[in-house]
Amino acid sequence: MEEQLKRINKFLSEVGHCSRREADRLIDAGRVTINGAIPEMGTKIAPNDVVHVDGVEIGPKKEDFVYLAFNKPVGIVCTTDTRVEKDNIIDFLKYPKRIFPIGRLDKPSEGLILLTDDGDIVNKILRASNNHEKEYIVTVDKPISQTFLSRMSSGIHLEDLGKTTKECLVKRINSNTFSIILTQGLNRQIRRMCEYLTYEVETLKRVRIMNVKLDIPIGKYRDLRKDEFNKLNKLLSNSTKEFKAKERPRIKRS
Repeated sequence: MEEQLKRINKFLSEVGHCSRREADRLIDAGRVTINGAIPEMGTKIAPNDVVHVDGVEIGPKKEDFVYLAFNKPVGIVCTTDTRVEKDNIIDFLKYPKRIFPIGRLDKPSEGLILLTDDGDIVNKILRASNNHEKEYIVTVDKPISQTFLSRMSSGIHLEDLGKTTKECLVKRINSNTFSIILTQGLNRQIRRMCEYLTYEVETLKRVRIMNVKLDIPIGKYRDLRKDEFNKLNKLLSNSTKEFKAKERPRIKRS
C-alpha cells in the first residue's frame, strides 16, 4: 500500500492541475482538502482519497488530458523551465494549458516529440525497461559502410556512460543516410554511437514514437487521433510506470 501513496503536491502536478510549487502554495493557503480535511505540507494520499481545491474535486480524468504530437525544429530545447532556456519548447508552443514533453530531443535534433499533462503515460513511456520503439532518420558526414551498419546494429560500448547500447535495427537509405530504431534512450545515444565509429551526425530527425508517426510540418503540432491514442494505450498496457533508481539518470536524449 505504501508504494501507492504519493505526496499531494505530486498528485496535483501529475493530473495537470498545477505545478508542484503552486500546489505547495495552495496547500499552505488552506485551499486544498483531502477527504474534507485540510492537509499538512507533504501529506501523502492513497488512490481512493478525494482531493478538492477551492471546493472543486480534482482527479485524473482521462478525457480531460491533452496528448499532442509536435514536430520540433532544430534549436528548440525540450525543457519546461522557462527561466533557464530562452528557446524552450513551452514558450515556442504557447499552448493554453500546462503540458510537458515526454522525454527529450536534444537542441540540434528535430522531429517528433509527444507532449501531455498525463503524468502516468509519461512514466510508462520513459521507463527504459519498457522497450518502446523510437525511429530516427540520420545523415552523417561520409559514406556509410557495411561495417558501420553492422557495428551500429550489434551494440557499442560507450565508455563515458559505462553502458553498451542494445541491439537495434539499422538500415541504409542512401550513401550518407540511415534509419535506426532504438528501444533505449541513453544521453545523445545516436550521436555518441556515430562518434565512436568516427562518423559525425549532420542531421537527426525522429520520425516515430511507438505507433505515432511524424506527419506534420516542422514547428506544428496536433492532437493525437483517437485510433492512435487507443493503440498507444494498448501498447502501454503491460508497461510499468515506476523507475528504479538506476534508470533515472540522464535518459531520453538522442
